[in-house]
Amino acid sequence: MWNMLWPLLLLIGCNTVYQICAKSVPAEANAFASVTVTYLVGALIAGTVFLASVKPANALAELGKLNWASFVLGLAIVGLEASTVFLYRAGWKISVGSTIANISLAVVLLLVGYLLFREHITPRQLVGVAVCALGLWLVTAQG
Repeated sequence: MWNMLWPLLLLIGCNTVYQICAKSVPAEANAFASVTVTYLVGALIAGTVFLASVKPANALAELGKLNWASFVLGLAIVGLEASTVFLYRAGWKISVGSTIANISLAVVLLLVGYLLFREHITPRQLVGVAVCALGLWLVTAQG
């Protein structure tokens, strides 16, 4: 059970810090300067942990195991970082913008799972999508 729980808790904790930091980037700061610093810090930490987790002789072999996904992920993450900063600069509240984005993402990923990975969609999941749609309406309804 713990093997399933700790990554989820880590994701929730890190995403909470992520949203707070993205909302706190000064409006007068260039968003891509912020993303650059973010990734320099991230690269330093990830590189250090990578080198500490493999034998030095195996480092190049480990890098050789990568495929296109790591490179496209880099592009996607830059878009994710910048779009989150722009979301908050456009005036979205942290409690609403992130909620709408994550609910929408969950629905999109349900479809992606079905179309690309042949994951089965259950009637219960379809009810969940309907509940998400209702939630989006409740969160965004004025008045």
